[in-house]
Amino acid sequence: MSSTLLMILLPLIILSSIPQESDGQLEEWCIADEQTPDEDLQKAVDWACGNGANCSKIQVNQPCYLPNTLKDHASFAFNSYFQKLKHKGASCYFAAAAIVTALDPSHGSCKFEYLP
Repeated sequence: MSSTLLMILLPLIILSSIPQESDGQLEEWCIADEQTPDEDLQKAVDWACGNGANCSKIQVNQPCYLPNTLKDHASFAFNSYFQKLKHKGASCYFAAAAIVTALDPSHGSCKFEYLP
């Protein structure tokens, strides 16, 4: 295959692998930044759960309790808040404790909500 054809096809293949909605919008989830110290993560989780996030699924015996780590619970709480309020101007920031990802963080019976 010629190098010119390869230079044209490679970007097209990469672009086609990015998850997209039918209206062309990228699907985005909000998750905890792994580099955030636990103390900062806990403050951000407390804030998210107290300001609109649905944190019931990260309680004991609920589908997103396991793995029982602060990072996993923070990711669920941040995403819940972000999905519910992003159309009202909410961001995925949480005092620099969160990042946006195009990869669905759902696992097992724990489904992370995505709202277009």
